[in-house]
Order: sequence, then C-alpha cells, then structure tokens
Amino acid sequence: MSRKPRIPQMRLHLCVIVPHMPLYRVREAADLLGVSVDTVRRWADAGRLPTTSDDGGHRSIDGRDLADFAVAQAQATDARSAALGRSSLRNRFPGIVTRVVRGDVAAQVEVQAGPHRFVSLLTREAVDELDLQPGDRAVATVKSTNVAVDLP
Repeated sequence: MSRKPRIPQMRLHLCVIVPHMPLYRVREAADLLGVSVDTVRRWADAGRLPTTSDDGGHRSIDGRDLADFAVAQAQATDARSAALGRSSLRNRFPGIVTRVVRGDVAAQVEVQAGPHRFVSLLTREAVDELDLQPGDRAVATVKSTNVAVDLP
C-alpha cells in the first residue's frame, strides 16, 4: 500500500533550518527489524507497514512509521514471550545449539540465532541438567553482558 510522503519536519542543523525526514529502503527496514526483505514486503502489501514509492517504483518507509511499527512489533513479541514464561531478561533469541564444551566445573555453550552467535559460560551441572547437545533448539536470553540458555 503506497501513500503520499509526509511533509518533512524542520530541524535546526548548524544554525540553519533544514528538512528532516528519514526514509528507509525496504532492505534497511528489514535489517533494523531483524526480518527478511520478503517479510517487510508482505507487511507493506498487507497494509501493516505504510510505504511510499519514488518515480522508479522503489519503495521507502518513513522513519516515524518504521519506528512506530518497530515498537508495536516489540510489544507483540513481549506478549508472546510472556505466554512462554516470565523472565526479567527481555532480549530473547531463538536458535540452535551448535557446540557444547564440558569441563570439570564449567561448560561453554554456543547458540546460533539467525546471524547472531551467542556463547554462554554455564556450570557443568546446569548443562548436564538441561542435557544440552548440538542440534537442540534453545533460546539465548541476554541481559547486559550475561547470556542465559533456556529450552523453549
């Protein structure tokens, strides 16, 4: 669904008032939202994400619309995560265990979640309790510099 571009906001930059209206290409929006280009196109075609088209037919997304959409997506994700269980860790990355290295006391677990690779150091006891093996589905949950591994 295409629509006419918004009138740009005016912004003071180096003592001069200039128009400020960030536009994002579909690829940039996909990268920022952490989804594929096809997903952004489907959302745009369904009218969930407003786009504008230039004379060449290239679609762009207004920065304010993209920001609003990103917030709505995050809230929907939080609601889905709440259904899985309560946790203080908000950054959840579903992925697959790619490597488990067990030591006498500690263990190292690697999780590949899309383009992101997470490495978590856990106690050997915790890894044995979860029976983590390469190929297992896992969710890397991140808070600050700590990475926890949960089973879905």
